[in-house]
Amino acid sequence: MDFIGEIFSYLLHLDRHLAVLIQKYGAYTYVIFFLIVFCETGLVVTPFLPGDSLLFAAGTFCALGSLNVHFLSIILIVSAILGDTVNYWIGNKFGERILSKNNKLIKKEHLIKTQKFYEKHGGKTIILARFVPIVRTFAPFVAGIGKMNYSKFLTFNVVGGIAWVVIFVYGGYFFGNIPIIKNNFTITIMIIILLSITPGLIEYVRHKLEKRKIANLP
Repeated sequence: MDFIGEIFSYLLHLDRHLAVLIQKYGAYTYVIFFLIVFCETGLVVTPFLPGDSLLFAAGTFCALGSLNVHFLSIILIVSAILGDTVNYWIGNKFGERILSKNNKLIKKEHLIKTQKFYEKHGGKTIILARFVPIVRTFAPFVAGIGKMNYSKFLTFNVVGGIAWVVIFVYGGYFFGNIPIIKNNFTITIMIIILLSITPGLIEYVRHKLEKRKIANLP
């Protein structure tokens, strides 16, 4: 629980942490952002890393002149597409073997949640999942396990990666330094996090209600 609390605290004060990071590492900050996005999208064991909030906050620092918004966007788009690609092939080549070993690092409920997302949205899940934490990390892995046609996957991957980065980075760039948002940055980050997890919460509640309804059937 302490670890989860630290992650949540980090997300809520992302502006302060990023300011220190940029000041300390300068141009290497681009590499750090690249690695964070790559790990969140490419490694099925790191779904807890910040995604939406990180991109938005990074965009606000671009508006301040700390980073170049166009260069950052290109780097993060490449990172997001590469991450999903690696995750797809891990699922394709090793997914069944990993699941058969009942790996404790991969939570079964996350896989079930992602599979349900696929049942509802089909191949478009690769695009839509970009905007849903947890599902974003597991979607390409599940696509790989399900042997989705790679050309089809790649198309959805590229479209989703570009849309995700552009919306959040440029959203932060154009709106992050508006006084009302800048002065209430923590609240803004909380809203982004809540909006990101809302679809997952709705699906979770719906799933619980369906299970309860089935359990109460005569």
